Amino acid sequence: MTDFAALPFDADEMLAGLARWVACESPTHDAAAVNRMMDLAAFDLARLGATVQRVPGQLGLSDSLIATLPHPRPELPGILVLGHMDTVHPVGTLEVLPVRREGDICYGPGINDMKGGNYLALEAIGQLQRAGIETPLPVTVMFTGDEEIGSPSTARLIEDVARRHACVLVPEPARADGSVVLGRHAILRFALQASGRPSHAGNIPEKGASAIALMARKLLEIEALSCDAFTCSVGIIRGGQWSNCVPSACEAEMILQLKDPAARDDALARLQALTVPEGDVTFAITPGVARPAWQPGSGCKALQGRAEALARDLGFDLPSIVSGGGSDGNFTGALGVPTLDGLGVRGQMHHTLQEHIWVDSLAERGRLFAGLLATIDAAPA
Repeated sequence: MTDFAALPFDADEMLAGLARWVACESPTHDAAAVNRMMDLAAFDLARLGATVQRVPGQLGLSDSLIATLPHPRPELPGILVLGHMDTVHPVGTLEVLPVRREGDICYGPGINDMKGGNYLALEAIGQLQRAGIETPLPVTVMFTGDEEIGSPSTARLIEDVARRHACVLVPEPARADGSVVLGRHAILRFALQASGRPSHAGNIPEKGASAIALMARKLLEIEALSCDAFTCSVGIIRGGQWSNCVPSACEAEMILQLKDPAARDDALARLQALTVPEGDVTFAITPGVARPAWQPGSGCKALQGRAEALARDLGFDLPSIVSGGGSDGNFTGALGVPTLDGLGVRGQMHHTLQEHIWVDSLAERGRLFAGLLATIDAAPA
């Protein structure tokens, strides 16, 4: 049996390569920026000998990459490494969150979610190649650019690609204690629209009905619905055009996270009850993109068991959890394709201006990833 601990992963060298990726800012809604990141990733995949297919973006979003690594039996259902290159950080975040190292911690936009995991996955492939270790199954790497907004343009593509594979490995961030993710809650997105009655805010404010005020009341009611079975969270709000006008329109976006899939109908009914019109003032809730619940089956548990055994051989524990927060693993896991998520770096505070990783986890998790690629020889059952 291969001693994966002996593979010469070097966390400092890996960080130098990863820093190049992190310095290429790639917020979801800036397709050109994400495509620049895809250029870097495509170059690094080509250096590994991969055949890289670039799938043009849709809905004004970035392209995707589907890269096939060389293998003597490409016809076999293989391993899909699934990651996203978009981040929540707008271009310019590097000015306030520069790539910087402080001891064993390194900061940077998207370094934890999820460029660190994507980079260590490619390093794992390279380490196996340099060691002359052939993976039993062919390996495909897929990078998308719209995960942070629910994958509206790539969900069907992800599902189509996943169906052709024996299993899926997702290098999303590990939990702070190193846990991998064995399942995820369903996440539903909604658009909220408040319609008020306009008037001049200085002369006849009493003739108007503020859509912003209506939205503010509804947001408090929506967030008060959160309970043990589901949570409601509003993250975006837009309204009004002039400070001297009573605003007639206000929009917001929310997510509903279903911890208990059986609570779906109750949650939707509670939300719908908030849309009763108040005369000519209305409030509407429109469904958007959704991530299905991923409940782990035997194949997912078999993958987790293999990873846990490999980690034990490498000298560390590997807990597992069913997690909140969506990923593209929701789609593949819900399809029934054996999926293991959270295989990326250990870090904290992603989606904030304190996002960081623990540098030593690059090599630690890289060895684990290499071990999985080198030992999975059939669809886990």
